[in-house]
Amino acid sequence: MKVQFKENLGIRSMAVGKVKWFNNAKGFGFIVPDGGGEDIFAHYSTIQMDGYRTLKAGQEVNFEVENGPKGLHAENITFELEAER
Repeated sequence: MKVQFKENLGIRSMAVGKVKWFNNAKGFGFIVPDGGGEDIFAHYSTIQMDGYRTLKAGQEVNFEVENGPKGLHAENITFELEAER
C-alpha cells in the first residue's frame, strides 16, 4: 500500500513508517513509509514531543502526510517512548 493523500484539499492522511535517517545538526531527515512509496521529508519542528526534538534511524513513527512544494513531508510526527512500552 502506498501513502495516499488528498492533493489540493488540505486533507492529511495518517501514516506509519520508520526513520531512514535524521541529522540532528541540520534538524531534518527522511521517513520510509510502511507499505512503500517515496521517502518523506521530516523536519524537527513537526516532531510532537517536549524538550530536544530528534528521531533515531530505524525508529517507528506515526505521522500525517502533506504535499509540500518539494514533495511529500511529514507533519505531527509522534512515536512511543521506550519507557512507555
